Amino acid sequence: MSDTAHGHGGGDGGTRRDFLALAGAAFGAAGAGLALWPLIDSMNPAKDVLALSSVEIDLKPVAVGQRITVKWRGKPVFIDHRTPDQISKAQADDKADLKDPQSDKDRVKKAEWLVMVGVCTHLGCVPLGQKVGQPRGEFGGWFCPCHGSHYDASGRIRKGPAPKNLEVPVYSFLNDTTLRVG
Repeated sequence: MSDTAHGHGGGDGGTRRDFLALAGAAFGAAGAGLALWPLIDSMNPAKDVLALSSVEIDLKPVAVGQRITVKWRGKPVFIDHRTPDQISKAQADDKADLKDPQSDKDRVKKAEWLVMVGVCTHLGCVPLGQKVGQPRGEFGGWFCPCHGSHYDASGRIRKGPAPKNLEVPVYSFLNDTTLRVG
């Protein structure tokens, strides 16, 4: 019997076989993709984690000279609404002998608002100085009671074992009275 009698003759037998092979491979690839999608999707951060990735703060109620603390990614963030005296003192200290040299203008986006992660760079303690009456160290900024690090009014390390300045997080002003950290 010839190939034509079995329906395999002519030029379209190979084309049909190629099509079936291609369709089977595409169907298999789609099935594998659908089977792997839950695993891949599980690697995305959860909604509660994404919610912590940034925080918006209303600055309207923060008076000049007041310091507030907000929580971001499980860490305290210090926000200081600095007075003109604090700003000029911080800028004058740019010329001081600094362990981790950084100018005040490089640490702020608006001179009156200082935003920093409130975690000592030595061993991770939370420095004092956010509340009225707490010790602010020899330089009028923050004082870490754990091992005696002193930070100035710009959050720069001035004395003690801390190796670096208080970290400035990624932040932006959405408008004149709203700040987004993260």
